[in-house]
Amino acid sequence: MARETDLEAVIVQLHPDDNVVVASRALDAGQAVPGWGFRPASMIPVAHKMAIRAISSGSPIFKYGQVIGAATADIAPGELVHTDNLAMSGDRVPALTDKIWRRNERPRSFQGYVRKDGRVGIRNYVCILTSVNCSATVAKLLAERVRTSGMLDAFPHVDGVVPITHSSGCGMSGEGEGYDLLRRTLWGTASNPNFAATLLIGLGCEVLQVDDFTRDFAAAESDDFYAFTIQDAGGTTAAIQRGLEQLEPLLARADSARRREVPASELVLGLQCGGSDAWSGITSNPALGNTADRVVALGGSVLLSETPEIYGAEHLLFARASAPEVSGKLQEKLDWWSGYTAMNSAEMNNNPSPGNIAGGLTTILEKSLGAVAKGGTSPLHDVIGYAEPVRTKGLTFMDSPGFDPCSATGQVASGATIIAFTTGRGSAFGFQPSPSIKLSSNSETAEHMAEDIDIDCGTIATGTSTIEEKGEEILDYLLAVASGEKSKSELLGYGGAEFVPWLIGATM
Repeated sequence: MARETDLEAVIVQLHPDDNVVVASRALDAGQAVPGWGFRPASMIPVAHKMAIRAISSGSPIFKYGQVIGAATADIAPGELVHTDNLAMSGDRVPALTDKIWRRNERPRSFQGYVRKDGRVGIRNYVCILTSVNCSATVAKLLAERVRTSGMLDAFPHVDGVVPITHSSGCGMSGEGEGYDLLRRTLWGTASNPNFAATLLIGLGCEVLQVDDFTRDFAAAESDDFYAFTIQDAGGTTAAIQRGLEQLEPLLARADSARRREVPASELVLGLQCGGSDAWSGITSNPALGNTADRVVALGGSVLLSETPEIYGAEHLLFARASAPEVSGKLQEKLDWWSGYTAMNSAEMNNNPSPGNIAGGLTTILEKSLGAVAKGGTSPLHDVIGYAEPVRTKGLTFMDSPGFDPCSATGQVASGATIIAFTTGRGSAFGFQPSPSIKLSSNSETAEHMAEDIDIDCGTIATGTSTIEEKGEEILDYLLAVASGEKSKSELLGYGGAEFVPWLIGATM
């Protein structure tokens, strides 16, 4: 909540218990602050924090009504609160379960592609999947040949072919967590309902064998899945020719699909945030959280991820868990991450990034509280591993790194058909086959990067729109994109290089 709500407000207090406020525009030292009995002790950059009462060294600092860290020095009212006087803290404020928002939503629908397994896609691509990095060039050359030859002209209902290339598939153990995770990610991506058919290309001698892959995922008998290796084909040129021959019937099958009206409950929405600033947790993330609650109310599926970026705010998700075992699964993921980061001489507080800090975020606690806001307030029904299939409607947490392309890759492999991506500093991102829409936390970034930003949520900070209004606007746009309207990233051609599977284990 903001203490000042008129357009002349210069600071925003997000919760009555907060002992810091956020500058809605840059404040000069000594500048009068309407409604407050102090003046800034120094220049306060836009979106940065300022103390509104005396805070003694070691005392907790509150933002969002939650602890974001502890003071490392005595802080007087009007002082800038940032990396020089704020550090991590183990304190937490218990979550209030009565704040979980349950709502009704009028029925909505979109025009989608109903696949033979009953799932619904919003795009109609054909996948060129690679088992190993050694087949990446053939896949890319094949996709380029399809694009430039005019081959797609005969298939007007196909959105295109997408080469899914990566840096692994060999030089690794043929068993264990890393091997299983890569295979699951590859097959999950190819199985996303935004793909109508898949052509798998291998080299032939790699660890991740094409025959094993097709057998284990029961793909060999499918009429919308073909596979071969470059070595069997007789080399690069022969492989490209065979690829063209095998793509033609796959494109024909894809071209027979038609959009039809389906309920919004068929939407699978992945939530992402990157290039955050201090406004992200105030404007775009809560607005996306409002949309996420609306999708859940419509019977749809929502994926919250980026496990390192919920660290410090996990208690809010525990309070929303629909069953004790859901909390237990989430705790297991957090425990794994603590061991994983320690093993690699890192820590969970290796975030925020330099860009986040420049934008006004100080600790991972502060960033996490804002990041969790994009998950809305609906109950948490399930916790799944990276790239595991979504098993239930409603809100699911999928374990993933905080690195956005890697996290989004896992969400798409889990079944996300569309990605909503909030950004404060400005993030250039897109994904294929699942479109990505960009939500800016501030109007300056929305204007400066207008060709990349789909929706400006900065109007929430200026008071010209509410979180509720913006949440409905985002939902309307999601359904329009799901029905075929192209997002900004699609118009720019993004998505061909953003497939980044999470690689765990030794490279040998």
